[in-house]
This record gives sequence, C-alpha cells and structure tokens, in this order.
Amino acid sequence: MTSATPSPEDFVGPVLTAGEASGAVIDAIRSLNPDALVRDRGSYLRVQVPRRCVVTRTAIERALGRPFRLPGDLESLMPAFQGRFRVSEEEATWSFEETP
Repeated sequence: MTSATPSPEDFVGPVLTAGEASGAVIDAIRSLNPDALVRDRGSYLRVQVPRRCVVTRTAIERALGRPFRLPGDLESLMPAFQGRFRVSEEEATWSFEETP
C-alpha cells in the first residue's frame, strides 16, 4: 500500500546559493512545479518537490530577463541537490528513483 503523502525521502530538487539568478531559478521552478517548497537557510535555498522537479531554460530566462545557460549557469549556483539529476541545454530535472 502506498501513501498519497510523499515521505521526506521522496523530495527532490536543487540547493542554490542565494542571489538574483537563484531567485529566477526558483521562480521558474515554482511556475512549472506548483507543489514546490523552498526552505530559506540564509546563504542557500533548498528547493523540495515531491518525486520530480523540472525547470527549463526558457522559464528561467523569462524570470531572469536575460540569457541563462544550462548546464553551466545552473551548476555554478547549485552546490548540492537531492535526487537523480539530469540536464541538457534546454531542461534540468531531479527525480526520485527507488532502490530495489
């Protein structure tokens, strides 16, 4: 039997250093993942989304108002993350994958 409420271990997403570009990444994540939570830890922000978090370059650029390069610009803001991370020039995803 599975629970409708994800456990804390099921949350995925980036940890971002605080700043202008990170704020735009968070705005973009929230626009694409309505159930995203952001924990402000002062010098960094932890984004938590149940099971799968996605963000696109287009959404980040819309929020930031200037070009944003994936993966380079994102990786420079992201000292850590939770989940399996996949990135291309257009999209980044963090996903929960159960271990057998």
